Amino acid sequence: MSSYGALALWYDSLTGDVPYAQFADLYEAEFARDGGEFRLLLDFCCGTGTLTALMARRGYEMIAADASADMLMQAREKAEGLAVPPLFLCQSAEELDLYGTVDAAYCSLDGMNYLPPEALPELFRRLHLFIRPGGLLIFDIRTPDWLRERDGQVFLDETDDLLCLWRADFDEAENALVYGMDLFSRQGELWRREREEHVEYAHEPEALEALLTQAGFVDLRRRDDGPQGGDGRLFVIARRETGKEL
Repeated sequence: MSSYGALALWYDSLTGDVPYAQFADLYEAEFARDGGEFRLLLDFCCGTGTLTALMARRGYEMIAADASADMLMQAREKAEGLAVPPLFLCQSAEELDLYGTVDAAYCSLDGMNYLPPEALPELFRRLHLFIRPGGLLIFDIRTPDWLRERDGQVFLDETDDLLCLWRADFDEAENALVYGMDLFSRQGELWRREREEHVEYAHEPEALEALLTQAGFVDLRRRDDGPQGGDGRLFVIARRETGKEL
């Protein structure tokens, strides 16, 4: 069962409480802390591109990648009218393939949790290749404890034209939280039902940091004081070391 197909059309209306500007502020604070030049950024697992467009409006040149063509269609609409439109790539994170290097890459809102553990070494290898020497990688995860606490819970989101029902079950064998989702969207006088399945893997921060180190990243730090930090969101910041090619 696919994810981010039918949901793509409704994603923004269901996530109106996400503090996107705070995410952008955190990234810019890390750029300022570093002191280097940050002009070209990669937003991978970009979703519907709200942050992509926001960072573009703040003056950055943007590359945005996502595995869902449906989400990218929404992202392209948001980019209309931008002075320098982003380059959109329909690529899964572990198959990332750029034409050159970027100054920094970021992944927001659980994007890393959607990647299975076996995909992470290749992802970090590719990010090391495509982030310039000394450039930054910033991503957030939902902590394993937060994901496990969602086990057995049911969530309901509703608008005038949509009812979205989530059922969460933690799969110990997969070490992942599996969301079964039913979407009921209004179609004139009738309602259309569509289904999706979402899987978020419980990545231990220590394991992620070990993989980052193996890939050639240094100066690893964690932040739990970023947006939604009190709701199980942990940020990881790493630098692509200089003078070494893997």
